[in-house]
Amino acid sequence: MNRLLMPVLALGGVLAAIAAFAQEPAPGRYAMQKTDTGIARLDTQTGEVSLCQEKDGDLVCRMAADERTAFELELDLLAKRIEILEKAVGEGQTALKPRLPTKEEIDQTMSIMERMMRSFMGIVKDLERESDGTESVPQKT
Repeated sequence: MNRLLMPVLALGGVLAAIAAFAQEPAPGRYAMQKTDTGIARLDTQTGEVSLCQEKDGDLVCRMAADERTAFELELDLLAKRIEILEKAVGEGQTALKPRLPTKEEIDQTMSIMERMMRSFMGIVKDLERESDGTESVPQKT
């Protein structure tokens, strides 16, 4: 009976494997496309394109030329920023000093505040006049 069961199980396994290969693979993060020189890999989340080649049994991927240029430019900009920051720290400039307002800015602010106070005091005087004849004002202590 084992001799009859083995070929049936083997055939079932082969059919299951064929069915699994027939299904479309689930979409993943990377999309691969074969090229003349290797494989182009697209990162579907970031849009980054890498060119991959097989070397010594390993798949080695490198950024595409246009992305490499942008990457190197960004790297240079970051290196310059680090250099500037390290120089500032070396000179003792750990924090930016706050800028004091100019005389013109102070005068403008005081003018605005004066207008606000005059308007407020005018409202208070109007309310006092209205309340003098009709209501008793509580004594201020």
